[in-house]
Amino acid sequence: MTFANPLFFLLFIPAFIFFFLHFYGKIGKEAVLRFSSVDLVKRSGGKRLTFGRFLSSLLRLLALSFMIFALARPQTGTGEDKATQQVLDIMISLDVSGSMATLDFQPDNRLVAAKMEAKRFIEARQSDRLGLVIFAGQSFTQCPLTVDHKAILALLEKIQLGTLEDGTAIGLGLASAVNRLKDSEAKSKVVILLTDGVNNTGEIDPLTAADLAKQFKVRVYTIGVGKEGTSFLPIQDPMFGTRLLKVETQIDEKMLDTIARKTGGSYFRAQDTRGLREIFQEIDKLEKTEVKVERAVHYDEKYFWFLWPALCILLLELMWTHVLFVKIP
Repeated sequence: MTFANPLFFLLFIPAFIFFFLHFYGKIGKEAVLRFSSVDLVKRSGGKRLTFGRFLSSLLRLLALSFMIFALARPQTGTGEDKATQQVLDIMISLDVSGSMATLDFQPDNRLVAAKMEAKRFIEARQSDRLGLVIFAGQSFTQCPLTVDHKAILALLEKIQLGTLEDGTAIGLGLASAVNRLKDSEAKSKVVILLTDGVNNTGEIDPLTAADLAKQFKVRVYTIGVGKEGTSFLPIQDPMFGTRLLKVETQIDEKMLDTIARKTGGSYFRAQDTRGLREIFQEIDKLEKTEVKVERAVHYDEKYFWFLWPALCILLLELMWTHVLFVKIP
Protein backbone atom coordinates (compact mmCIF):
# COMPACT_ATOMS: atom_id res chain seq x y z
CA MET A 1 0.00 0.00 0.00
CA THR A 2 1.20 3.51 -0.83
CA PHE A 3 -0.03 7.00 0.09
CA ALA A 4 -0.61 9.66 -2.56
CA ASN A 5 -0.47 12.58 -0.08
CA PRO A 6 1.89 11.52 2.74
CA LEU A 7 2.38 15.13 3.93
CA PHE A 8 -1.00 14.92 5.65
CA PHE A 9 0.68 12.71 8.27
CA LEU A 10 2.10 15.92 9.72
CA LEU A 11 -1.40 16.52 11.10
CA PHE A 12 -0.64 13.89 13.74
CA ILE A 13 1.34 16.56 15.62
CA PRO A 14 -1.66 18.87 16.32
CA ALA A 15 -3.86 15.76 16.80
CA PHE A 16 -1.73 14.58 19.74
CA ILE A 17 -1.60 18.12 21.15
CA PHE A 18 -5.41 18.24 20.99
CA PHE A 19 -5.61 14.87 22.79
CA PHE A 20 -3.53 16.02 25.76
CA LEU A 21 -5.22 19.42 25.99
CA HIS A 22 -8.66 17.81 25.93
CA PHE A 23 -7.72 15.13 28.47
CA TYR A 24 -6.28 17.60 30.96
CA GLY A 25 -9.30 19.86 30.60
CA LYS A 26 -7.60 22.77 28.87
CA ILE A 27 -10.28 22.67 26.17
CA GLY A 28 -13.80 21.23 26.04
CA LYS A 29 -14.48 21.68 29.81
CA GLU A 30 -16.51 24.87 30.12
CA ALA A 31 -18.68 25.00 33.27
CA VAL A 32 -22.38 25.79 32.94
CA LEU A 33 -22.42 27.40 36.43
CA ARG A 34 -19.40 29.06 37.97
CA PHE A 35 -18.59 28.64 41.66
CA SER A 36 -16.11 30.54 43.73
CA SER A 37 -14.90 27.26 45.21
CA VAL A 38 -15.42 23.54 44.64
CA ASP A 39 -14.06 22.44 48.04
CA LEU A 40 -17.58 21.63 49.20
CA VAL A 41 -18.04 19.19 46.36
CA LYS A 42 -14.72 17.53 47.09
CA ARG A 43 -15.54 17.17 50.86
CA SER A 44 -18.88 15.63 50.01
CA GLY A 45 -17.15 12.76 48.23
CA GLY A 46 -17.32 13.98 44.61
CA LYS A 47 -14.81 12.22 42.32
CA ARG A 48 -13.18 13.35 39.10
CA LEU A 49 -14.47 11.36 36.23
CA THR A 50 -10.98 10.82 34.82
CA PHE A 51 -11.78 7.61 32.90
CA GLY A 52 -14.73 9.19 31.12
CA ARG A 53 -12.69 12.15 29.96
CA PHE A 54 -9.78 9.86 28.92
CA LEU A 55 -12.08 7.64 26.84
CA SER A 56 -13.68 10.67 25.20
CA SER A 57 -10.26 12.12 24.34
CA LEU A 58 -9.00 8.76 23.06
CA LEU A 59 -12.02 8.27 20.79
CA ARG A 60 -11.52 11.73 19.30
CA LEU A 61 -7.82 10.99 18.74
CA LEU A 62 -8.65 7.72 16.99
CA ALA A 63 -11.23 9.41 14.82
CA LEU A 64 -8.72 12.14 13.87
CA SER A 65 -6.06 9.50 13.13
CA PHE A 66 -8.32 7.60 10.77
CA MET A 67 -9.29 10.87 9.06
CA ILE A 68 -5.61 11.74 8.58
CA PHE A 69 -4.99 8.34 7.00
CA ALA A 70 -7.97 8.93 4.71
CA LEU A 71 -6.63 12.38 3.71
CA ALA A 72 -3.25 10.81 2.89
CA ARG A 73 -5.07 8.77 0.21
CA PRO A 74 -4.01 5.16 0.75
CA GLN A 75 -3.74 3.25 -2.53
CA THR A 76 -3.04 -0.24 -3.73
CA GLY A 77 -1.43 -0.59 -7.11
CA THR A 78 -1.48 -3.35 -9.67
CA GLY A 79 0.66 -3.03 -12.76
CA GLU A 80 2.97 -4.64 -15.23
CA ASP A 81 6.46 -3.99 -16.54
CA LYS A 82 6.67 -3.23 -20.24
CA ALA A 83 10.15 -3.84 -21.67
CA THR A 84 11.20 -1.89 -24.73
CA GLN A 85 14.26 -3.43 -26.36
CA GLN A 86 16.65 -1.67 -28.69
CA VAL A 87 17.14 -4.51 -31.20
CA LEU A 88 20.52 -4.99 -32.89
CA ASP A 89 20.99 -6.27 -36.45
CA ILE A 90 23.96 -8.62 -36.75
CA MET A 91 25.32 -10.32 -39.87
CA ILE A 92 27.86 -13.13 -39.53
CA SER A 93 30.16 -13.39 -42.55
CA LEU A 94 31.84 -16.81 -42.53
CA ASP A 95 34.78 -17.96 -44.63
CA VAL A 96 34.11 -21.39 -46.22
CA SER A 97 37.23 -21.61 -48.36
CA GLY A 98 39.19 -24.86 -48.56
CA SER A 99 41.71 -23.81 -45.92
CA MET A 100 38.92 -23.81 -43.31
CA ALA A 101 39.29 -27.62 -43.35
CA THR A 102 42.68 -27.30 -41.60
CA LEU A 103 42.83 -29.62 -38.56
CA ASP A 104 44.07 -27.26 -35.87
CA PHE A 105 40.79 -26.74 -33.99
CA GLN A 106 38.88 -29.22 -31.87
CA PRO A 107 36.77 -31.29 -32.31
CA ASP A 108 37.45 -31.30 -36.06
CA ASN A 109 38.51 -28.41 -38.28
CA ARG A 110 38.26 -24.63 -38.35
CA LEU A 111 34.85 -24.52 -40.01
CA VAL A 112 33.28 -26.98 -37.56
CA ALA A 113 34.62 -24.96 -34.62
CA ALA A 114 33.43 -21.68 -36.17
CA LYS A 115 29.93 -23.09 -36.72
CA MET A 116 29.78 -24.43 -33.18
CA GLU A 117 30.73 -21.09 -31.59
CA ALA A 118 28.52 -19.10 -33.98
CA LYS A 119 25.64 -21.32 -32.86
CA ARG A 120 26.32 -20.49 -29.20
CA PHE A 121 26.43 -16.79 -30.07
CA ILE A 122 23.12 -16.89 -31.99
CA GLU A 123 21.38 -18.79 -29.18
CA ALA A 124 22.43 -16.08 -26.71
CA ARG A 125 20.99 -13.21 -28.81
CA GLN A 126 17.31 -13.86 -28.19
CA SER A 127 15.98 -10.42 -29.15
CA ASP A 128 18.21 -9.45 -32.08
CA ARG A 129 17.84 -9.96 -35.80
CA LEU A 130 20.64 -12.07 -37.23
CA GLY A 131 21.73 -13.06 -40.71
CA LEU A 132 24.41 -15.23 -42.30
CA VAL A 133 26.71 -14.72 -45.30
CA ILE A 134 29.25 -17.29 -46.50
CA PHE A 135 32.15 -16.57 -48.82
CA ALA A 136 35.04 -18.28 -50.54
CA GLY A 137 35.89 -17.26 -54.13
CA GLN A 138 32.36 -15.81 -54.22
CA SER A 139 29.86 -14.73 -51.60
CA PHE A 140 26.35 -15.96 -50.87
CA THR A 141 23.63 -14.92 -48.41
CA GLN A 142 22.87 -18.11 -46.54
CA CYS A 143 20.20 -16.40 -44.40
CA PRO A 144 18.93 -12.78 -44.52
CA LEU A 145 18.23 -10.87 -41.31
CA THR A 146 15.64 -12.69 -39.26
CA VAL A 147 14.29 -13.07 -35.74
CA ASP A 148 13.60 -16.74 -36.45
CA HIS A 149 16.65 -18.16 -34.71
CA LYS A 150 15.61 -21.75 -35.38
CA ALA A 151 15.74 -21.03 -39.11
CA ILE A 152 19.17 -19.43 -39.04
CA LEU A 153 20.54 -22.24 -36.86
CA ALA A 154 19.21 -24.82 -39.31
CA LEU A 155 20.85 -22.99 -42.23
CA LEU A 156 24.08 -22.62 -40.26
CA GLU A 157 24.17 -26.38 -39.73
CA LYS A 158 23.88 -26.99 -43.50
CA ILE A 159 27.03 -25.01 -44.36
CA GLN A 160 29.65 -27.29 -45.90
CA LEU A 161 33.05 -26.88 -47.48
CA GLY A 162 33.07 -26.84 -51.27
CA THR A 163 29.70 -25.08 -51.54
CA LEU A 164 31.29 -22.13 -53.36
CA GLU A 165 34.15 -21.75 -55.80
CA ASP A 166 37.38 -21.89 -53.81
CA GLY A 167 39.32 -18.76 -52.93
CA THR A 168 39.20 -16.07 -50.25
CA ALA A 169 37.15 -13.04 -51.31
CA ILE A 170 37.11 -11.18 -48.00
CA GLY A 171 35.97 -7.94 -49.66
CA LEU A 172 32.97 -9.67 -51.24
CA GLY A 173 32.07 -11.39 -47.98
CA LEU A 174 32.10 -8.09 -46.10
CA ALA A 175 30.30 -6.14 -48.83
CA SER A 176 27.50 -8.71 -49.01
CA ALA A 177 26.96 -8.48 -45.27
CA VAL A 178 26.96 -4.68 -45.35
CA ASN A 179 24.48 -4.72 -48.24
CA ARG A 180 22.07 -6.67 -46.01
CA LEU A 181 22.42 -4.05 -43.29
CA LYS A 182 22.49 -0.77 -45.22
CA ASP A 183 18.71 -0.22 -45.11
CA SER A 184 18.32 -1.35 -41.51
CA GLU A 185 16.82 1.12 -39.02
CA ALA A 186 18.31 -0.69 -36.02
CA LYS A 187 20.15 1.39 -33.44
CA SER A 188 23.27 -0.72 -33.94
CA LYS A 189 24.38 -2.62 -37.05
CA VAL A 190 27.18 -5.16 -36.75
CA VAL A 191 29.14 -7.53 -38.97
CA ILE A 192 31.21 -10.37 -37.52
CA LEU A 193 33.68 -11.41 -40.23
CA LEU A 194 35.54 -14.66 -39.68
CA THR A 195 38.35 -15.77 -42.01
CA ASP A 196 41.60 -17.76 -41.94
CA GLY A 197 43.39 -16.35 -44.96
CA VAL A 198 44.46 -13.52 -47.20
CA ASN A 199 42.20 -11.82 -49.73
CA ASN A 200 43.15 -13.32 -53.10
CA THR A 201 40.09 -12.91 -55.30
CA GLY A 202 36.83 -11.00 -55.71
CA GLU A 203 35.80 -7.76 -57.42
CA ILE A 204 35.72 -5.69 -54.22
CA ASP A 205 38.81 -4.80 -52.19
CA PRO A 206 38.41 -5.45 -48.43
CA LEU A 207 39.31 -1.85 -47.51
CA THR A 208 36.78 -0.55 -50.03
CA ALA A 209 34.18 -2.76 -48.39
CA ALA A 210 35.28 -1.31 -45.02
CA ASP A 211 34.67 2.21 -46.35
CA LEU A 212 31.23 1.06 -47.43
CA ALA A 213 30.55 -0.28 -43.93
CA LYS A 214 31.67 3.00 -42.37
CA GLN A 215 29.41 4.95 -44.73
CA PHE A 216 26.36 2.97 -43.58
CA LYS A 217 27.44 3.08 -39.91
CA VAL A 218 28.07 -0.66 -39.73
CA ARG A 219 30.55 -1.77 -37.06
CA VAL A 220 32.79 -4.68 -38.11
CA TYR A 221 34.43 -7.19 -35.77
CA THR A 222 37.06 -9.25 -37.59
CA ILE A 223 38.32 -12.63 -36.39
CA GLY A 224 41.44 -14.31 -37.73
CA VAL A 225 41.19 -18.08 -37.31
CA GLY A 226 44.17 -20.42 -37.23
CA LYS A 227 47.19 -21.45 -35.16
CA GLU A 228 50.57 -19.86 -35.69
CA GLY A 229 52.99 -21.96 -37.74
CA THR A 230 52.11 -25.13 -39.62
CA SER A 231 49.07 -27.40 -39.45
CA PHE A 232 47.61 -30.28 -41.42
CA LEU A 233 45.06 -29.89 -44.20
CA PRO A 234 43.29 -33.02 -45.51
CA ILE A 235 43.19 -33.21 -49.32
CA GLN A 236 41.80 -35.75 -51.75
CA ASP A 237 44.40 -37.54 -53.84
CA PRO A 238 43.08 -39.46 -56.92
CA MET A 239 45.55 -42.26 -56.31
CA PHE A 240 45.96 -42.45 -52.53
CA GLY A 241 42.64 -41.05 -51.32
CA THR A 242 42.61 -38.64 -48.38
CA ARG A 243 46.03 -37.54 -47.22
CA LEU A 244 47.30 -34.79 -44.91
CA LEU A 245 49.15 -31.85 -46.38
CA LYS A 246 51.35 -29.74 -44.13
CA VAL A 247 50.38 -26.08 -44.58
CA GLU A 248 51.38 -22.80 -42.95
CA THR A 249 48.74 -20.44 -41.61
CA GLN A 250 48.72 -17.09 -43.37
CA ILE A 251 46.33 -14.41 -42.14
CA ASP A 252 46.42 -10.79 -43.24
CA GLU A 253 46.09 -9.49 -39.68
CA LYS A 254 47.06 -5.94 -40.62
CA MET A 255 44.26 -5.72 -43.15
CA LEU A 256 41.69 -7.25 -40.74
CA ASP A 257 42.76 -4.85 -37.98
CA THR A 258 42.43 -1.88 -40.37
CA ILE A 259 38.90 -2.93 -41.34
CA ALA A 260 37.89 -3.20 -37.68
CA ARG A 261 39.42 0.12 -36.59
CA LYS A 262 38.02 1.97 -39.59
CA THR A 263 34.46 0.93 -38.69
CA GLY A 264 34.72 1.26 -34.90
CA GLY A 265 35.03 -2.47 -34.25
CA SER A 266 37.87 -4.69 -33.03
CA TYR A 267 40.17 -7.37 -34.41
CA PHE A 268 40.61 -10.70 -32.63
CA ARG A 269 42.90 -13.68 -33.24
CA ALA A 270 41.68 -17.18 -32.39
CA GLN A 271 44.22 -20.01 -32.28
CA ASP A 272 42.04 -22.69 -30.75
CA THR A 273 38.39 -23.46 -30.00
CA ARG A 274 38.55 -21.99 -26.51
CA GLY A 275 39.99 -18.74 -27.84
CA LEU A 276 37.29 -18.54 -30.50
CA ARG A 277 34.61 -19.08 -27.86
CA GLU A 278 36.05 -16.30 -25.69
CA ILE A 279 36.08 -13.95 -28.69
CA PHE A 280 32.40 -14.54 -29.41
CA GLN A 281 31.66 -14.00 -25.71
CA GLU A 282 33.60 -10.72 -25.77
CA ILE A 283 31.67 -9.51 -28.83
CA ASP A 284 28.45 -10.53 -27.08
CA LYS A 285 29.39 -8.28 -24.14
CA LEU A 286 30.37 -5.37 -26.39
CA GLU A 287 27.09 -5.53 -28.30
CA LYS A 288 24.59 -5.87 -25.48
CA THR A 289 20.94 -5.18 -26.30
CA GLU A 290 19.62 -2.13 -24.46
CA VAL A 291 16.42 -2.79 -22.53
CA LYS A 292 14.19 0.01 -21.24
CA VAL A 293 11.55 -0.95 -18.69
CA GLU A 294 8.39 1.10 -18.28
CA ARG A 295 6.02 0.33 -15.43
CA ALA A 296 2.31 0.97 -15.90
CA VAL A 297 0.43 0.91 -12.60
CA HIS A 298 -3.30 1.20 -11.90
CA TYR A 299 -4.08 2.52 -8.43
CA ASP A 300 -7.20 1.76 -6.41
CA GLU A 301 -8.18 4.38 -3.83
CA LYS A 302 -8.63 2.86 -0.34
CA TYR A 303 -9.41 6.00 1.70
CA PHE A 304 -12.84 4.60 2.64
CA TRP A 305 -11.04 1.89 4.65
CA PHE A 306 -10.20 4.68 7.11
CA LEU A 307 -13.05 7.14 6.55
CA TRP A 308 -15.84 4.80 7.63
CA PRO A 309 -14.10 3.78 10.92
CA ALA A 310 -13.50 7.51 11.63
CA LEU A 311 -17.22 8.27 11.24
CA CYS A 312 -18.19 5.31 13.40
CA ILE A 313 -15.76 6.34 16.15
CA LEU A 314 -17.07 9.91 16.06
CA LEU A 315 -20.62 8.61 16.45
CA LEU A 316 -19.52 6.44 19.37
CA GLU A 317 -17.79 9.45 20.99
CA LEU A 318 -20.96 11.55 20.65
CA MET A 319 -23.04 8.82 22.27
CA TRP A 320 -20.53 8.45 25.09
CA THR A 321 -20.26 12.18 25.75
CA HIS A 322 -23.90 13.20 25.42
CA VAL A 323 -25.77 10.04 26.43
CA LEU A 324 -23.69 7.72 28.60
CA PHE A 325 -21.28 10.24 30.11
CA VAL A 326 -23.48 13.29 30.63
CA LYS A 327 -21.95 16.38 32.20
CA ILE A 328 -23.97 17.48 35.26
CA PRO A 329 -23.41 21.09 36.39
